[in-house]
Amino acid sequence: MALRRTLKADPNMSMSSMTDIVFLLLIFFLVTSTLVNPNALKLLLPKSSGQVSAKATVSVSVKDCGNDVYTYHINGDRQPIPFEKVEEALVEKLQSESEPTFSIYSDQSVPVGQIVSLMNIAKKNHYKVILATSPE
Repeated sequence: MALRRTLKADPNMSMSSMTDIVFLLLIFFLVTSTLVNPNALKLLLPKSSGQVSAKATVSVSVKDCGNDVYTYHINGDRQPIPFEKVEEALVEKLQSESEPTFSIYSDQSVPVGQIVSLMNIAKKNHYKVILATSPE
């Protein structure tokens, strides 16, 4: 007498829950990657409609401390360096680059003369320079 079982285990597994988890992880990493800010100093950048697609490996931030005192920070470092040491720090950081480029992040209240002095360093060492602005 042959008795057959009517209930059989289904060997297939549903992958819909796995794809939901993958999409949630993808969205999480996309959102968190946009929150990463390379410039750690809080600066009020000037506004501009033109944007440059070139990427600079080194950034120089100029911050106005009031009373004609300006601090210079390389790559967003909290420890300021004097202007006299900015050039040697840039040369040290950009010496291995094939196309040396640095960007200037300057507060709106910093006079143009301070920015031009950084551009003169770039001209003297044949570096390309990008002036960072915020979009309009």
